[in-house]
Amino acid sequence: MASGAGTAESPATARIVLLAFAAGQFLMALDSSVMNVSIATVAEDVGTTVTGVQGAITAYTLVMAMFMIPGGKAGALIGRKRAFMIGCVVYGCGSLTTALAPNLPVLLLGWSFLEGIGAALILPAIVALVASNFAAERRPAAYGLVAAAGAVAIAVGPLIGGVATTYFSWRWVFAGEVVMVLGILGLAGRIADAPVGERPRIDLVGAVLSALGLGLFVYGVLRSDEWGWFQPKPGAPSGLGVSLVVWLMLAGLLLVWLFLRWEARMVERRGEPLVDPGMLRNRQFTGGLTMFFFQYLVQMGVFFVVPLYLSVALGLSALQTGARILPLSVTLLAAAVLIPRFFPDVSPRRVVRLGTLALLAGAVALMGALDADAGAEIVAIPLLLIGLGMGALASQLGSVTVSAVPETQSAEVGGVQNAVTNLGASIGTALAGSVLIAALTTSFLTSVEQNPAIPAEVKGQATVELQSGAPFLSDAQLKSALDEAGTSTEVTRAALDANTEARIDGLRAALAILAFAALLAMFFTSRIPDAQPRSTAA
Repeated sequence: MASGAGTAESPATARIVLLAFAAGQFLMALDSSVMNVSIATVAEDVGTTVTGVQGAITAYTLVMAMFMIPGGKAGALIGRKRAFMIGCVVYGCGSLTTALAPNLPVLLLGWSFLEGIGAALILPAIVALVASNFAAERRPAAYGLVAAAGAVAIAVGPLIGGVATTYFSWRWVFAGEVVMVLGILGLAGRIADAPVGERPRIDLVGAVLSALGLGLFVYGVLRSDEWGWFQPKPGAPSGLGVSLVVWLMLAGLLLVWLFLRWEARMVERRGEPLVDPGMLRNRQFTGGLTMFFFQYLVQMGVFFVVPLYLSVALGLSALQTGARILPLSVTLLAAAVLIPRFFPDVSPRRVVRLGTLALLAGAVALMGALDADAGAEIVAIPLLLIGLGMGALASQLGSVTVSAVPETQSAEVGGVQNAVTNLGASIGTALAGSVLIAALTTSFLTSVEQNPAIPAEVKGQATVELQSGAPFLSDAQLKSALDEAGTSTEVTRAALDANTEARIDGLRAALAILAFAALLAMFFTSRIPDAQPRSTAA
């Protein structure tokens, strides 16, 4: 890569450019978490069901996953800066449409489709533009801050959503996003565009194959909680006795394989591929992608599990839950920014290994601290460790992947990198949720079976009704359901005790699978380079 031509000219300009990128990353990530605490309110406002709003959130993730790789190539076609700004305009239009949405179809158009398309243009462009605006030695800090902004958005999203819904309206969140987009566009004038060579032609066949392959795979993952990973849940679609999730994921993987074969054929014929398959033979590049995958898997799993413990098990409000997660944001930002600043020559491999160990230690510490009688304070130290690990990884991985390939492929790197992080995030949330529900159900039914105070007919009924999994309920929710069913005081007390223990067992099981993922990631850290990039790939 040419390192000097396009870089930001002065420290003041560099700060403005970095603020624009960080704000863009923050905005893209915010939508993944901000409305999770307000789903019921949104559903009532637009005249739909909770399932309808959850479908809109799912569709946003799906659109991003489908168009991330073509969105990365669009930057090479029209220019990275132009792709970034067009993406912001599209995203802003989506946010405005969502803020004014009178019904579910308009909500889907704004939130799921327009914002998803905007994100698919913005996120890959950010990766390429950081490379063109910052010299090689400054990129770890720049990528670290941008990645940290996204993680902080996910952490504070429930807090922002809770405040808006409680005191104003959920619509103000999306109106605020429009204002942020206008601010980003105002800052974008200082961005130095990456040099554009010969305008490539878009590989339409590759775009269709990649979009369908990633879309089917991610859709299957997102439906796993409702349909079951392998054994279909009662009433769920299936094929040959196996959950439709399996077939969707297999079809997705097959299409991705066909996509890679098609791209290889394009290279052989000296065509313009959507993604050069040769990049996937680059040890440094695939090592960075693998660590990105595990980072987002663990990260999103933690952001799924911890709020459940705080809001459901302990009954904290959305505001209190958000406040308890803030320590994670502090160490995440500190590590992402300060490691490159004070240790510019540190080994990326060492930082990534220590960061992964911090993720592992945080998950294990939280798993050990969970107890039926524990309070909200037990999450503080584990979250500090997890935030430290996330920040350490964020400070290195973006620079690792971009420095592994020539500058002409930086937009492709952005598309592939964000597709991989999207996969990791989807699988992390789905895996943590599935393991939690499975462990909770097993624990609850075991407690019920072993309790002599519960009549045999109630035990049998519970076993039948919970075949598809026990819901993660607070004590107040369960007591209300049992009172409506007219159960005796003794049975109610036994069920509440069983639910309390089962919740903790489910949360521990989910954290255990996340800890296992962090440990598994350690085996791939050898692919991370041992020295900081000082010159870019030729």
